[in-house]
Amino acid sequence: MDLLDKNQGLFLALYRIVLGLLFACHGAATLFDVLGGAQGPVPTFGQWPGWWAAAIELVGGILVLLGLGARVAAVLCSGTMAYAYFVVHQPQALFPIENGGEKAALFCWGFLLIAVLGPGRWALSTLLTPSRQLAHDGAEVTR
Repeated sequence: MDLLDKNQGLFLALYRIVLGLLFACHGAATLFDVLGGAQGPVPTFGQWPGWWAAAIELVGGILVLLGLGARVAAVLCSGTMAYAYFVVHQPQALFPIENGGEKAALFCWGFLLIAVLGPGRWALSTLLTPSRQLAHDGAEVTR
């Protein structure tokens, strides 16, 4: 258990990176018809809600992956997936297993977790402002 506690920051970083990468790939597939293509017709530029959702997936996923503005990006990504779930999937049936909304629900809750816990130690924002992370860890900050 001590090994898990010591490496909690590493596990959080890996989780954030994988979640962001998967989300960005989903957005890229939808916008650019790559990586296996879109899961439907490719939306035209500015088309509501498909193009905007895919743009949020791509940009938000990259920001979360990098850990740059990760909390704000994660809240936006989580909200996008909550919207997708309740507008697209939930009207078809109550449970995600019945309405095909498992991915939307998992992404929604996964990004909410990143928004609450933060990006972790190995985030680009932490590397750019190391004194903030030291203060967060309880270490003494000297100026």
